[in-house]
Amino acid sequence: MNQAKLEKRAMLNQESFLSSKNDNIKSEWIKGRIFLLICIVSILFGILSLAALLIYVFWDALGWLNWQFITSTPSRFASKAGIFPMLMGSGFIIMLVALFSLPLGVGTAVYLEEYAPKNLFKKFIEINISNLAGVPSIVYGLLGLGLFVSFLDLTHGTILVGALTLTLRILPVVIVTSQEAIKAVPVSHRRASIGLGTTKWQMIRSVVLPESVPGIMTGMILALAVAMGETAPLIMIGAATSIFTAPRNIHSSFSSLPLQIFAWSDFPGEGFRHGVTPAAIVVLLVILMIMNGAAIYIRHRFSRDKN
Repeated sequence: MNQAKLEKRAMLNQESFLSSKNDNIKSEWIKGRIFLLICIVSILFGILSLAALLIYVFWDALGWLNWQFITSTPSRFASKAGIFPMLMGSGFIIMLVALFSLPLGVGTAVYLEEYAPKNLFKKFIEINISNLAGVPSIVYGLLGLGLFVSFLDLTHGTILVGALTLTLRILPVVIVTSQEAIKAVPVSHRRASIGLGTTKWQMIRSVVLPESVPGIMTGMILALAVAMGETAPLIMIGAATSIFTAPRNIHSSFSSLPLQIFAWSDFPGEGFRHGVTPAAIVVLLVILMIMNGAAIYIRHRFSRDKN
């Protein structure tokens, strides 16, 4: 009799346990569906907002974006205005920034990851570099003005000063991304290279750097895309908002495409605000999309070669 009661009670407990378990599973399934719905709505909101903005800009740019616009200089008449000097200025700036940032950023990352002793001072340096990556760009403009123009007595508003200032702006980003790329190289690869009798520098040159190239180049190109769109640092170092001749050397005065867009957006004419300005924005967007696409291509290309 007692045995039957115990068995009945055990069965009731088991049914109660299974029922509560099923309720929990159902509750978690509902929560998962709600979270998925929120994610989908968030993605659609972002995509639709971006699409609406792009359609608005491209629609205003229709009829203004042509070869004459690309090859002409700025003008007080919207129908004659162009962006050639600013394109050349932006191109000069980005090439110099890449020339300065790549060896400095990668060299710093290699030293911190491979040579620097692991102590509190190294941790302090890394924390400060990470914090510098989030400093507002106008602060770098003030730094460039004080360091390169006031202290080093370089001419304000020149290609060289602009490139050095933007190098300061993106250098922390390049260092951090290069460090992460170097960290991703397996330790076993380093040990295998050292085990074959190579020196530390040979190991870094033949193993670490080749395997970290995709991450380094991706971070570098994305950082250059950020520099391409900067305006505040260039205003602080005295770059012109409009210029009528393309720069010829690193000591020439210059303007950049974002600066010209900023200047045109304040012009009273309808042709400037709803024609020339959107056309220049489209050109800048295309350049940034090409740079981002190049970063994606390089990463996939090197990853495929590695596999």
